Amino acid sequence: MNNDEMILVSESKFGFNQTIEMLNQSISEIGWKVVTTHNFQEILLKNGTAISPIKVLEVCNPKYASQLLTVDSLLMYSPLMPCRISVYEDSAGHCFISRMNSAAMAGMIGGIVYDVMSKANEDMEGMIRKISKKPTVL
Repeated sequence: MNNDEMILVSESKFGFNQTIEMLNQSISEIGWKVVTTHNFQEILLKNGTAISPIKVLEVCNPKYASQLLTVDSLLMYSPLMPCRISVYEDSAGHCFISRMNSAAMAGMIGGIVYDVMSKANEDMEGMIRKISKKPTVL
């Protein structure tokens, strides 16, 4: 896999705050959980640097996670979890959604890791598709 396939980026049809709200709603509707949200704009501002809005949502589907985290030989893949969705605004005011291409990454591993992460990827892409313009790959 080359670097251009590792990160997926989609432009949102909506502004930053509405994109965050819609993602949170979609995440809940399909049985996923938001583990935490990192507000990088707030974090960096506290340290003297002003940046455009960026929030990273760490999300988890307990059903999928348990398939990997209950098997000793698969625990080494725990860094793939939780899934992360970044929502950011560029300097022109456009809102984007980026995330790791977890299906492609898991494809290099294969087996149950690929099966589980592919299902997780399908769910995430379904959520993002509802609020994005045409998806692009960087």
